[in-house]
Amino acid sequence: MRRRSKILAALAAVALPMTVTGVSSGGPPAAVASTPGPASAVAAGAFKAASQQYGVPESVLLAVSYAETRWDDHQGKASTSGGYGPMHLTAVDPAEAVDLSGGEKVAKGESLRTLYKASELTGLDPAALRNDTATNIAGGAALLAEYQRSLKLPVGASTSAADWYGAISSYAGAADKTSASAFADDVYAIMARGAARTTNTGQQIVMPALQVTPAKSQLARTPLPAGTKAAGATECPTTITCEWLPAPYHVTTPGDYGNHDLANRPKTGKIDYIVIHDTEGGWQGTLNLVQDPTYVSWQYTMRSSDGHVWQHVKANDVAWHAGNWYVNMHSIGIEHEGFAAQGATWFTESLYRNSAKLVRYLAAKNDIPLDRAHIIGHDQVPGTIPSTVAGMHWDPGPYWDWEHYFDLLGAPIYGHNVFPVKAGSIVTIKPGFADNVQVVTNCNADGTCAPQGTNFVYLRQAPDDAAPLVKDLGLRPGSSASTTQVSDIGARAAAGSQYVVAERSGDWVAVWYLGAKGWFKSPAGTPDAFAKPGLVVKPKAGRTSVPVYGRAYPEQSAYPAGIPYQTVTPLQYTIGEGQAYPVSDASIETDYYRATTFDGQPPTDHVQVLGKDRYYQIWFGHRMAYVRAADVDLRPAV
Repeated sequence: MRRRSKILAALAAVALPMTVTGVSSGGPPAAVASTPGPASAVAAGAFKAASQQYGVPESVLLAVSYAETRWDDHQGKASTSGGYGPMHLTAVDPAEAVDLSGGEKVAKGESLRTLYKASELTGLDPAALRNDTATNIAGGAALLAEYQRSLKLPVGASTSAADWYGAISSYAGAADKTSASAFADDVYAIMARGAARTTNTGQQIVMPALQVTPAKSQLARTPLPAGTKAAGATECPTTITCEWLPAPYHVTTPGDYGNHDLANRPKTGKIDYIVIHDTEGGWQGTLNLVQDPTYVSWQYTMRSSDGHVWQHVKANDVAWHAGNWYVNMHSIGIEHEGFAAQGATWFTESLYRNSAKLVRYLAAKNDIPLDRAHIIGHDQVPGTIPSTVAGMHWDPGPYWDWEHYFDLLGAPIYGHNVFPVKAGSIVTIKPGFADNVQVVTNCNADGTCAPQGTNFVYLRQAPDDAAPLVKDLGLRPGSSASTTQVSDIGARAAAGSQYVVAERSGDWVAVWYLGAKGWFKSPAGTPDAFAKPGLVVKPKAGRTSVPVYGRAYPEQSAYPAGIPYQTVTPLQYTIGEGQAYPVSDASIETDYYRATTFDGQPPTDHVQVLGKDRYYQIWFGHRMAYVRAADVDLRPAV
């Protein structure tokens, strides 16, 4: 079909290059550093010292910093909106706004120059504000105090945290009251929960919980316009700013159209997945693309700097975003501004938080489980047939923090050492993020990648750090092992993914992965995987191998006259005798949504074909896969 060919070509054109809580109640919380040494001493005292010097409650400083950066300093590098250090002080010159690859410039205004404003208020050098943790925290405190004074509100370290809502809203640097209040609400929610984490520099900071009722009426004192909450055409929670920017649906040339399909989901197919993408470009260039009728489409775009959302396609319609028609039929796609090879610079806390709000809303509305089998990365979407496997995408990449994201979703990734990790048990991968710095290559022109936290562990062919990585016959059809290239997912077990243990050897665990054993180190004292109960599939007795599929299409007899049979083609992988794989969904639909014409004509178009042949969705490699129920036995894990 010509339209399908166009979609695949478009997808190929945009493919990426290879290349907490210690809680307590009572008075103002204090930062605590448990790592010895001068750097830790700075972290321990910086928030308290800045609080006293500039008259800002320490709880406010800690919570604002956590909401902005989770106390990370990004090692002196700027975020997409030009923010530096744990207080995210911005340093974009309005006369030289930053080009964000997609051709657009970031928004101009004083909110992008808070680092220089902090320098004016404190007399501290801008370079120190960028690079020195204590100086950066002092600058952030000075800004908060200035915002408080500008609203004619009292300043003082002993003032109630409840009385800083207006200043916190101003600190967001948002374009409207809706976005500003959303940031402030997040800050107070963090304050109420408390937080504890190890930063990117290895320092542990603890913020005890503090329950206050913020004075939200202060928002009216800020000079920001009202803004627009999600309403009308958009399908978004009211807690985020959300605009309707429709993707085009019209004929482009005779017999062809773009750039999505009308449907009536869930009547024409359940919505089972939310697919997390990154844009590989700036937000304005991405918005231009989704409005091009000759290009592909997705449901939402999210801006990095503040988590602003645009919706393009209704949830009941089918967008062309996943590169797999079966997954498109059953999913919602969200594009996040950023570059997979750059990671934390783009994946800001505002982006994570608003994305989680949107996903929670969509999951509740469409009855989608909040787990890693249904809230998936584009890198988990399988190829449709053997020839498409190598061209599938790998975003959002190794630097998307799945563990933090699922914490924000209110569905933390399993990580309790309750059951023994032994042969036959299911394990969930949970390596941590900030301190899980794996070797990754080919992010930059010189072949290097900046050391930073990653979301995966490597799988090797033997229990040895020097052993080659496992093979992926779909990505590398020859016999070569997988690599450490940033785009090579062939040997990566990502956070939240599940596997069946094949055997143990000391600190090493072997799991079944792509039809073979893959080994990773998981010492008992500091494990990267945790056992849990669940169901597994094994080949039926007498079967030496079982095929796996990239889609769950119906059997030939299910197709009515006028709708061509979509051949059920297995992938190049198989499940061998004696192997087992976890079941991630035992109730998926076996179906095919026929949509090849613009107006749904003839009556055999815009039709869901339902089959009787059952499939299970399984964890198989880095990507998910499907197996026919008739080929396997379904059993509880050991």
